[in-house]
Amino acid sequence: MKNLFEVIGLFFKLGIIGFGGPAAHIAMMEDEVVEKKKWMDRQSFLDLIGATNLIPGPNSTEMALHCGYHRAGILGLIAAGFFFILPAITITGFLAFLYTEYGELPQVMPFVYGIKAAVISIIFQAMLKLWKKAYKGLEYGIIALLVFALCFIGFDEVTVILAAGVIGGIYFSAKVKSETNYRQFIPLILAKTSSTALIQLSKLKIFFTFLKIGAILYGSGYVLFAYVDAELVTNGVLTRAQLSDAIAVGQFTPGPVLSTATFIGYQLNGVSGALLATIGIFLPSFIFVLILNPLIPKMRKSVFLSGVLDSLNISAVAIIAVVLTKMSFEVMIDWKMILIALLSVGIVLIFKKLNSFWIVLLGSISGYILSLI
Repeated sequence: MKNLFEVIGLFFKLGIIGFGGPAAHIAMMEDEVVEKKKWMDRQSFLDLIGATNLIPGPNSTEMALHCGYHRAGILGLIAAGFFFILPAITITGFLAFLYTEYGELPQVMPFVYGIKAAVISIIFQAMLKLWKKAYKGLEYGIIALLVFALCFIGFDEVTVILAAGVIGGIYFSAKVKSETNYRQFIPLILAKTSSTALIQLSKLKIFFTFLKIGAILYGSGYVLFAYVDAELVTNGVLTRAQLSDAIAVGQFTPGPVLSTATFIGYQLNGVSGALLATIGIFLPSFIFVLILNPLIPKMRKSVFLSGVLDSLNISAVAIIAVVLTKMSFEVMIDWKMILIALLSVGIVLIFKKLNSFWIVLLGSISGYILSLI
């Protein structure tokens, strides 16, 4: 039970301070799970990141599930996922209530102005640590460079990562010149099914609509908005203005961006709609991780699949670098944001064991003060 309570405490805290998107969330988890609490080594953490890229769903939530399972079994998986998303869906649900009652969102942007600039430092620090573990030679550097270049110019991340994994598996298994069982490894991919017009969504249809989205959602959680547009806006169930406000909520609340489903569900059918949309969007991740997690150690025993994992790991670091680069261009748009970002990077480089909570708090306070100038 001690381990279970540790999982609850950690992921509830991360759910509260988890600003900045999936890359920042994973960076915070790496800092806590590997550096501070030593629940696993960095190689195991990297393997989880690599495996997570094979399945649909929000990467940071799935990493929370993996870590919870590693520490406290199935109950740990459930607890980690529930308490990681709880703060986000609670805040989002409250904002949805205010939005429905008063027709607008509260003005909270001054308080979160500097958080995005600050989390750049958290992502940067995690990227350096993961790179040191994932980089095992020149070939890995070439894979990382190719993945970075292709994803940066717009190639589909999932396709690039899977291709890197398969090619790397073949190359590295051939390199060691050992007998390898080349059984086909098929990632858990669900094909998107055609949807019917949903003019008025019943509670059951709300659940299954978001369940389908959660089961096919590859890549960034922000892809959610494209699916919602196709499923709900195009069919006249949700207005584009409502979707735009839902996106805004996802931007300035902590935790996984998929908690936006809570906001949308509330608009469709009140509290019950919010609950059903939330359960639907996250349930597939719980199932996929529960199936995949026990297979990861077995993958390490296969030369071919071990090569796949190593290639996925270095590719994941490259993807983090892409996110960091693009986020830097988007966030550092004025001297205030540049100052916060540089200050935060300097702090994490000097105080390497500083809890990421203080970086988030520093960014929030600095952003608020500078927004008054």
